[in-house]
Amino acid sequence: MAPRSLLILSVSAGAGHVRAAEALRARAAEAYPDVQATHIDLMEWVPSVFRKVYAESFLYVVEKYPEIWGYLYGHSDKPPREYSKTEGLRKALERLNTVRFMKLLKDLNPDQVICTHFLPAQLLSRKIRKGVFKLPVWVQVTDFDVHRLWIHEHMNGYFAASAEVAYRMASKGIDPGTIQVTGIPIMPAFSAPLDKAKCARGLGLDPARPVLALMAGGAGVGAGTGGGGLEATAARLLSMPGDFQLVALAGRNEKLLAELKRLAEAHPGRFYPMGFTRTIERLMKAADVAITKPGGLTASECLAMGLPMILVNPIPGQEERNADYLLENGVALKAYDGPGLEFRVRELMSNPTRIATLRANALAIAKPDAAAMVLARVLGAPMGNPAVGARVQPQEKPWRPAQSKAAENA
Repeated sequence: MAPRSLLILSVSAGAGHVRAAEALRARAAEAYPDVQATHIDLMEWVPSVFRKVYAESFLYVVEKYPEIWGYLYGHSDKPPREYSKTEGLRKALERLNTVRFMKLLKDLNPDQVICTHFLPAQLLSRKIRKGVFKLPVWVQVTDFDVHRLWIHEHMNGYFAASAEVAYRMASKGIDPGTIQVTGIPIMPAFSAPLDKAKCARGLGLDPARPVLALMAGGAGVGAGTGGGGLEATAARLLSMPGDFQLVALAGRNEKLLAELKRLAEAHPGRFYPMGFTRTIERLMKAADVAITKPGGLTASECLAMGLPMILVNPIPGQEERNADYLLENGVALKAYDGPGLEFRVRELMSNPTRIATLRANALAIAKPDAAAMVLARVLGAPMGNPAVGARVQPQEKPWRPAQSKAAENA
């Protein structure tokens, strides 16, 4: 019997959609030996100009002009009173620039499709409506919020981060019977049993001293406060008294990492810069508090590790709503500026009981098995008895077949 095939579609407009897709692929590889799971980033299959406009401009706007993004997010979340020429033009451009991707989809002919971004769900919804695509399509929302752009007809099912998100999906017209509250998929490693002291020593940290984790996104941007970047925030924290250790993640931003290493020379034994890592769960286990933006994936990972958060610089729109969810559930504090961040760090470092309460609240709402729940709904019960949290190596990049240089540049 030929193995079943699962296609997971993401869009690299922000790292969260890709990370959720990779978590689903890794969990499928771990638990379903009879399933061939493939993860494809849609942006790898569109013209470079469209990719620059769609994905790179998103990152630029949210970093440089977050107020504009907030306006666009709120405005586009309202149902149009009538057919919008602007929306029609947007959809037409998306269809024209995804012809190559649709051909790939036809060639792969998977048994099931899961979308971790609204764009492939939108494209496939139209194809299903026209009767030219007849395979089951599922949608995984990757924030503690749901925007109108995620809502499409003819989807087999939706996966929500929380009960409120599921309720709001239903209010937007989705059949409640097709919605399941699973949480947001994170890598299997976040379910593995880890020892806090061992993880700290493995990172060169002193297990007996508190650890703060200052986390940027995969590109190493966005975790600064008070108008400064991550380096300025690190310098501010290091100017504070206290015996804590600070780890700052620069992601893939090599320039930022070099700046952080220069700063570390003035703070030996106290400041530890890191670049991109595939074992972020070990840092989260070693840390006592994370200072981070409230992205859906990062927040879900922190919850799974029982890691209290101080939230900084949420993107207007989805990240602000993520922050609301985390604050309402008592798993995070929020810092509006540099002095506010200092105040909250001082408060937590002097109050272990408060940290313990935040940690307990985080574990109470964590859903580390979200990927397993999604796959159980899509694929059925897994075969065998896979080890919980077993490490599955991620793909270096989403899959793409060999092709000629001409086709690559098309």
